Amino acid sequence: MKKIITLIKLILPFLAIVISVLVYYGVNDNGKQKKTEHPYYLYVLALIAILVLIEIVIGVFNRKVLNKIIYKAQFVTGVVVFLTVLNYLTTKTELLPTLYFPSLDRIFGLIVENRCFLLKNVIDSLLLLSEGFIWGALIGFLTGIALGFSKKVGYWLTPITKVIGPIPTTAWIPLALTVFPTTKGANVFLIAFAVWFPVTLMTSSGIQSVNNINFEVAKTLGASTFYQMLHVAIPAAMPSIFLGVFYGTVSSFATLMAVEMNGNSSGIGWYINWQKSVMMYDGVYAGLLIIAALCSLLLTVLFKLRDKVLVWQKGVIKW
Repeated sequence: MKKIITLIKLILPFLAIVISVLVYYGVNDNGKQKKTEHPYYLYVLALIAILVLIEIVIGVFNRKVLNKIIYKAQFVTGVVVFLTVLNYLTTKTELLPTLYFPSLDRIFGLIVENRCFLLKNVIDSLLLLSEGFIWGALIGFLTGIALGFSKKVGYWLTPITKVIGPIPTTAWIPLALTVFPTTKGANVFLIAFAVWFPVTLMTSSGIQSVNNINFEVAKTLGASTFYQMLHVAIPAAMPSIFLGVFYGTVSSFATLMAVEMNGNSSGIGWYINWQKSVMMYDGVYAGLLIIAALCSLLLTVLFKLRDKVLVWQKGVIKW
C-alpha cells in the first residue's frame, strides 16, 4: 500500500502537466492575448517534467534524493495546477483584464527573447546592490561591535541608533538625492543604510548576550581587550550577526527596487518601472519573477554559508 501511495505521488506532477497541455490545446483562446512565436509556457512545463524525471532517476540509486522528490511532488503538482488555472483565466476566458494580466506565454517569452537586455539590467542591479550591501554590512558590523562591547560608545551611539535606525529607508531618498553629488552615490548610501541598521542591532545584541564569565576567564588567562573581542565576543555573537545579515539582505532588495525607480537609467527595478509606464505588464511580471529568483538564491547561499560556519546550529533556522 505504501509503495502505491509513493507511486501516485510521483505520477501526480506528470498527470498535472498532461492536463495542462490538454487545456492549452483543447480549449479555445479568448482571442485577446497577443500571440507569441513559440509556446513558451509549454517549454516551462517540459522543463519541470524533465527536472522531476531526472530526480526520480537519480533517486533510484540514491534513497535520499528519492525521499526528497517524493516530499516535493505534491508541491510541484500544486504549482502546475496553479499555472494551469492562471493560464486558463488569462488566455481562455475574459474574466481578467488582458492589459494587466498577460498570458504566461508572453511573460516567459519576454524573458527568453529579451534575455540579453534583462541580463544587463540584472548585472547593473547586482553591482549596485553589492556595493551598498558591503558598505552597510561592514559599517553595521563595526558599529554593532562598538555598541555591544563598549559602554562608553553605547552611551552616545545607542540613542542615535534608536532614533534614525527605524526610519524607513525610502524616507531618506529626498535628502540623499540632495546631499550626494550623484544619483549612484545616493543609491549606494540608501542601500547601505537599509543593511546597516539590522546588522548593527543584531551584532550588538549578540555581543551583549554573551555571558560575562567568558570574558572574565579570557581576561584571567591574560587575553587583551582586542583578543577578547576577536576570539570571544564575535564568535559567540555569530548567530545573531547572520540574522542581521539576513534581515539586511531583504531590506536591501526592497531599497534597491525603490531607488532604481527614482532616477536610475538601468537595473531591474528601473526596468519594471519602465515597463509599467508603457503599459507592458508582461515585462512587469517578468521583472518580478527575476527579482524573486535573485533574492531567493542569495538568501539560500547565505543560509548555506551560515550552516558551514555555524555547524553546531545547522538546521536551527531553515530556508
